[in-house]
Amino acid sequence: MPWKKPVGQIPLLSLQFRWTPHAPHRQSNHDATRNLLLRSQSQGIPLSDLTQIRQWEEIPFFPNPKEEANYWATHQLDPALLAASLSRTEGQESTSITIRMDPRMLSRLKRLAARRYLNYQSMIKQWLAERMEKENPEA
Repeated sequence: MPWKKPVGQIPLLSLQFRWTPHAPHRQSNHDATRNLLLRSQSQGIPLSDLTQIRQWEEIPFFPNPKEEANYWATHQLDPALLAASLSRTEGQESTSITIRMDPRMLSRLKRLAARRYLNYQSMIKQWLAERMEKENPEA
């Protein structure tokens, strides 16, 4: 269906997604390893010849997608680095709380957060963290 450009508005980019009706929700480790092996074999590069990236700082800035594709054709993330970035530590857990608040105040908080492109709950957490640091800088 072709998109018509509304008068006075910027047209949106149409994104195309490939959908399969019975696709698995997520890939198993075996499938991910198999895909990596197939990718390297299709490019004529043995898996052992790919340069391992052991720190995130080793990944350079790519000025365009072609250079990034060329880089990843010869490099891969170290499995330990990938595993470390996917696991959560205990310090990152959060607890849900309930705060009763005047609806007008909540509305103002939401508008203020939207102007800053933030979730209002995240903005409140940020404000609380800043205030706690101000009240007790040693902690």
